[in-house]
Amino acid sequence: MTKDLTVGSPFKLIIKFAIPLLLGNLLQQAYNIADAMIVGKYLGSNELASVGASSSVQFLVLGFCIGLCCGFGIPIAQRFGAGDKDEMRNFVFHSMILTVCFAVVLTLVCVIECTNILHLLKTPDDIFKDAYIYLVIIFAGIPFSLLYNLMAAILRAVGDSKTPFIFLAISTVLNIALDLIFIMVLHWGCMGAAAATVTAQGVSGILCVVYMNRKFSVLHLSKTDCRIKGNNVRKMLVMGVPMGLQYSITAIGSMVMQSANNGLGSVYISGFTAAARIKQFAICPFDAFATAVSTFCSQNLGAGKVDRIKTGLRHGVIIGMSYGACMGLILIFAGRLLSGFFVRSDEVEVLNASAKYLKCLGMFMWAPGMLNVCRMTTQGLGFPYRALLSGAFEMAARIFVSLVFVPLYGFTAICFTDQSAWLSACFYIVPMCIFCVSRQQKKQKII
Repeated sequence: MTKDLTVGSPFKLIIKFAIPLLLGNLLQQAYNIADAMIVGKYLGSNELASVGASSSVQFLVLGFCIGLCCGFGIPIAQRFGAGDKDEMRNFVFHSMILTVCFAVVLTLVCVIECTNILHLLKTPDDIFKDAYIYLVIIFAGIPFSLLYNLMAAILRAVGDSKTPFIFLAISTVLNIALDLIFIMVLHWGCMGAAAATVTAQGVSGILCVVYMNRKFSVLHLSKTDCRIKGNNVRKMLVMGVPMGLQYSITAIGSMVMQSANNGLGSVYISGFTAAARIKQFAICPFDAFATAVSTFCSQNLGAGKVDRIKTGLRHGVIIGMSYGACMGLILIFAGRLLSGFFVRSDEVEVLNASAKYLKCLGMFMWAPGMLNVCRMTTQGLGFPYRALLSGAFEMAARIFVSLVFVPLYGFTAICFTDQSAWLSACFYIVPMCIFCVSRQQKKQKII
């Protein structure tokens, strides 16, 4: 069922739209959390380090896929908000064609380069084999990741954030069941964790395709919709690629950070892996709030209602920062307890490292609430390259801290790397977002 976000209370619309996104993001993180919990508890800290040794490069590639699909959804949302259904369907067609092209290229390149990637990350020899097996299978599943994220982006663009969540919930249950079967029954080790994740994600994507074909007649493509238009290809790439690169540029800094941490030894790799799983779970609501605000702004931009964009942006920032402050307190005071879900109680050094990382992180959890909403809104307003630059600020900060301070202060510097990246990006993107809103308002007055 489609949903028009150009009419009604902005606050209520954003919250209502964000809730399924939030639950869906939490479930998507449950993929990685299920892997880490089962691997860490039943296989041990070395295997947990194998699963986590390449998490930054996974985020680089899979983050590009997520960002690409989110970007493809923006022109669709704008045309839907403007009531131009024919042009909207043509954008849907182009999004599918372009996604297939990216799936083929990304999968081939990433699978072939797995060995070089792990060497680049300074993966220790004692975990290299399992880390390689895990990474190859994850990369082989790139088409499934793109399939789900594209279908979810299209559905969200027309106001349906519930359906992607429902199918993701089904696949999450499947993922956990397959984790237990592949690891505890079939004894596939790290390979089983990766196979469960890829299989479950493929199921969620296929379910979205079937449902969209049966229930959304507005998205059914006719022959006239399936025509290549150079101008629309350019628009899709201008929106999708910068948003994908935004995730990837951020991940490059994370790769340097992880490489620096990997050089500290297996104890800190395991501690960082456990903490990173908790961090990913804690920060994914920021993406939900930001996506809801971005979709709201995109539809209202298409409808020419810039004043509603200002209100939506303000509410989105307040919601994001309020959540961040609350979650920060949880990480500060319950970080060690949460780490215990991933690490055996007798591995004290690993638990200490994980708890330290989460405590330091919690002090600044309010920052991504502001950062993500402003960045996604800037993207949704049609300024993808200005949004992309915020990712460059994050990357530069992570690289600087990793190369300069980690050799001096070790794991303590790792514990403050993300925070420096968030603050650096905020100093740029907040005033830039305000400027972009004002610019669109002036354009509307001229028109």
